[in-house]
Amino acid sequence: MNKFLGLIILLLLLVTSCVPTRKITYLQESDAVKNDTLIRIQKVQAPYRLQINDILSIQVKAPYDQNVVSMFNVSGGANAGAQGGQQGGGLYFNGYTVDLHGDIRVPQLGKIKALGLTLEELREYIEKRLLTEYFKDNADLFVTVRLGGLRYVMTGEVGSKGEQVIFRDQATIVEAISNGGGVPITGDLTNVRIVRQYPEGVKVHHLDLTQLDVIYSPYYYIQPNDMIVVDPLPQKALGTGTTGLASFTTIISVFTTLVTTLLFITRL
Repeated sequence: MNKFLGLIILLLLLVTSCVPTRKITYLQESDAVKNDTLIRIQKVQAPYRLQINDILSIQVKAPYDQNVVSMFNVSGGANAGAQGGQQGGGLYFNGYTVDLHGDIRVPQLGKIKALGLTLEELREYIEKRLLTEYFKDNADLFVTVRLGGLRYVMTGEVGSKGEQVIFRDQATIVEAISNGGGVPITGDLTNVRIVRQYPEGVKVHHLDLTQLDVIYSPYYYIQPNDMIVVDPLPQKALGTGTTGLASFTTIISVFTTLVTTLLFITRL
C-alpha cells in the first residue's frame, strides 16, 4: 500500500512539475475563433506622439535649391544616419534627439518644441518655417521626418535582454519578442507586461500571448520606448524541470537519494 501511494505521489509530481503546452504556445484559437475564420483587426493605430529621448531622422530636399538645402541636412545625410543606426548607432550621432526639455535643435531653425507632436505635425511645422524663411513657394520643397526605428527594451525571461530596434513604423508585440530572441520554454506567455510611457507618467498593460484574442488589444502593437517584461514560470523557480523527461529525471534523482539515505541510516 505504501509503495502504491508513493507511486501515485511520484506521478502527480511529474505531471504538475512539467510546463503545459498551452502555456508556451502563441496565439491559440479560442472557441469563438474557429479554423479558417476571418479575423478583422485594426491595423491603423493612433498617431504616435514624440517623447523625450526619441531619435529622429529629418531630411530636406529641394531640387532647385541645393545650396540652401545643404545648410539644413546634417553632415552625412539622414539616410546615412539611418543606415549607420542598423550597424551601430549612426543615427544617434547624426539624428535629432528630443532633449529633456522636449526640444530638438535643427540647423538654421534653432530649437523646435517636438515633445507631444506627431511626426506629421512636426514635419508640417518645419516645412512651413522653411518656406517662410528660406525657400520660395515654387521651390518644390520636400521634408521627411521619421523615427529612428522602433526602439524598445526586453527584460525578464527572454532570449535577449536589453534594447532592441526594429526599423519599421509599426510592429506587434509578437514580432518585437521574436526580434529580441523570443521567449524560452520557462517564460510565462500568459502574463506579458508592457511598461509604457505617457505624458502623465508610466502605465503597465498585461497581455496573454497564448490567446489569439490578444490581437484585439489596443496594446498588441508596440510603441517606441516600451519595456516588455516576461516573468518566469513557477517550474523554473521550483527547479523541477520544464519537460516530462526532465521532471522525471529530477524526481528519480531525489527519490534515489532519499532511499540511499534511509538505507544508510537503517544499517547504522
